[in-house]
Amino acid sequence: MNSRQRRGVILLILSVLCALGAFAGVLSVVGDVKSKVGPEVTAYRLKDQVEPYTALSADQFEKIEMPERWLSENAVTDLAQLRGKIAVTTLEKGSLLQSDMIVDRPALRPGQQEVAIMIDAATGVAGKITPGSTVNVYATFEGAREGDPDQSKIIVTGAKVIDVGRLTALRPDETDGDRETGEAVPITFALSAIDAQRLTYAESFARRVRLALLAPGSDTTVPEQDRTYELAKDK
Repeated sequence: MNSRQRRGVILLILSVLCALGAFAGVLSVVGDVKSKVGPEVTAYRLKDQVEPYTALSADQFEKIEMPERWLSENAVTDLAQLRGKIAVTTLEKGSLLQSDMIVDRPALRPGQQEVAIMIDAATGVAGKITPGSTVNVYATFEGAREGDPDQSKIIVTGAKVIDVGRLTALRPDETDGDRETGEAVPITFALSAIDAQRLTYAESFARRVRLALLAPGSDTTVPEQDRTYELAKDK
């Protein structure tokens, strides 16, 4: 082997050693990063904004992987936790789901049943009635016979709201000449059997159904003589 060949072999060996050194350096950096970042875990991010008190489902979130050490202690890593939950406040698009963002949906008590009706968005909701709210339900009826006065009645007192649906545009055949808006919101109540009958009757036959929000701790009882109002008898 001449001197030129020896120099070539030496350069080749040096190149291999440099490559091995660089590879070892990369492995060291990767190992250091992993030791600092830690293992990755599953988290869930919101695809779109979710309004307060909206029922939650898995299709509202996308699965992502991120270092465990970067997650807060109350981060949700299992969508099974969404079962029976609603958003407690506005959930912004791109936010990571956390347990303090959600609460249990109000539950039925023994003897109660769920009843849902469409409430006119302008006259009945105004954005302030949410799951857990307590309301009185008012209905206005035309006189039974020509010449009889119209009446306003409190048909249900202390009704518990357990769900508020999305604003819905009503079809033309679902509106009438007296309705002020073509939008309504489905409201679900927890009611006794007799109150459920009163509510569904009012939805079918009353000219208007309105909800009156009660302050927490308010007395929900209304004397029988105060449940019906006629303008002619107001003194």
